[in-house]
Amino acid sequence: QGQLVESGGGLVQPGKSLTLSCSASGLSRDYYAIGWFRQAPGKEREGVSCISNVDGETYYTDSVKGRFTISRDNTKNTIYLQMNNLKPGDSAVYYCAGDSWSLIDVQAMCRLGPTPQSAYWGQGTQVTVSS
Repeated sequence: QGQLVESGGGLVQPGKSLTLSCSASGLSRDYYAIGWFRQAPGKEREGVSCISNVDGETYYTDSVKGRFTISRDNTKNTIYLQMNNLKPGDSAVYYCAGDSWSLIDVQAMCRLGPTPQSAYWGQGTQVTVSS
């Protein structure tokens, strides 16, 4: 059974940085787009940043533009989310998700979530930004 495994979460002070990693292994199908989603208590899930595995197109939600950077290392089947200048509002469980639908659009995936029939999800990693 394939899986996505996130790591790198933790407790940091406002203004500091964290880098999240998501490693893919044993997937039965390649993913065409992959990204980071987050959910804070009492809030809806939000697409943070997504990247195409075809042409590298990226998408960022407005609240993280200029602070977060998504990247991929296909040799390691790993994507990263570099998070700088973290704010308390960034506190959430961060999930990695991929979509194996060949026609998936990166922006649509981040705004609406991966296609249910072709989605892979990780187990999540907690990020807490607090002084």
